[in-house]
Amino acid sequence: MSDDMETVVRKQTSFRLREDLLKVLHEKAKKANLSLNNFVETTLMDVMSSEPNDETVAAIKEARAGKFTGTIDTSSIEAMIKSCE
Repeated sequence: MSDDMETVVRKQTSFRLREDLLKVLHEKAKKANLSLNNFVETTLMDVMSSEPNDETVAAIKEARAGKFTGTIDTSSIEAMIKSCE
């Protein structure tokens, strides 16, 4: 093993899942050619790493509050920036 490879420590655990959810997880893992464990771990890692940053959260809140309700001109970058002011 090379020095630049990090060792990932895994701990055995168990969860109680709904049967219908477990069935779907098995099917999706099979389609992805992954073990159930690897599929669930990968899916959870994707969810945990896709949390939006502070700037994105602020933009989402602003959009939901309807603070900008105008029309955006997408004919050019300059026009788009000007229409957002």
